[in-house]
Amino acid sequence: MTTSKKPPLSVVGPAFTAPKPPRPLGEHGAKLWRSVVREYPVEDIGGIELLAQACAALDRAESLAACIAEDGEVIYLRGCPKAHPAVKDELACRAFVVRTLQRLGLNVVVDQSRPVGRPAAGIGITWDKLRSE
Repeated sequence: MTTSKKPPLSVVGPAFTAPKPPRPLGEHGAKLWRSVVREYPVEDIGGIELLAQACAALDRAESLAACIAEDGEVIYLRGCPKAHPAVKDELACRAFVVRTLQRLGLNVVVDQSRPVGRPAAGIGITWDKLRSE
């Protein structure tokens, strides 16, 4: 009968702990917060506050979208069809979220497989090839 020896256990230090939002967030804002801090290192107070504002705005946009869905996108005032007044506010909240995420630099994808800069010589078309065709 052979006994297998297991390697001894070792204590591992805690992994990176994501910062908690500075204020309570709703379902959609909390989901955005978790997904951003999981992929990007947001550690400075300014970045944390910008992200918190974007998450709160997303919660507001989703709340407004629910109201619009309940009432309908078009409402009738004195028999005349009008766009729901919350449509502009929802759009403004969503635009704020997108702008804020861009300001945080979260819209840039870095492709590590391609070198940075101009392509090496020999790639593409040259003036000589263009004239000869």
